[in-house]
Amino acid sequence: MKTLLVVFHSMTGATRQMADALAEGAALEPHVRVRLLHASLAHTIDVVDAAGYVFATPENLAAISGLMKDFFDRCYYPALERINGRPYATLISAGSDGRNAARQIERIATGWRLRPVAEPLIVCTHAQTAEAILAPKTIGAADLGRCRELGATLAAGLALGIF
Repeated sequence: MKTLLVVFHSMTGATRQMADALAEGAALEPHVRVRLLHASLAHTIDVVDAAGYVFATPENLAAISGLMKDFFDRCYYPALERINGRPYATLISAGSDGRNAARQIERIATGWRLRPVAEPLIVCTHAQTAEAILAPKTIGAADLGRCRELGATLAAGLALGIF
């Protein structure tokens, strides 16, 4: 059985909702095990043992969150050259555009020699004030549906050996 590792960090609940929805969609595939791990709990062995990845982060100050950065800092070199060619996708919740966080993950994944299998899925919350940025978020049904679809697609691709 192949494993899809979903590493996430969420401060206001938005990214967690997206990761949960993706995991729900992926769980529909009986031949793929979904591991949903908070970035602070994910380790190199989790990365090496997985067949594919989803990296889910809020965009904070035009970058990935600090805990996602910590995950990559801890796991990057120990996993280097051990995961070449594996598929990945990205989920980002952002107050404005999310593109800088997506570029950061793309650069890290390129160094790991991972293969992107979907465009970054970015959900913009339009939070622009301190109060709105720090407030708990609720992601809409349509965006959660997109996350579920991506999860189902990734899991099916892993199960069929497409990715």
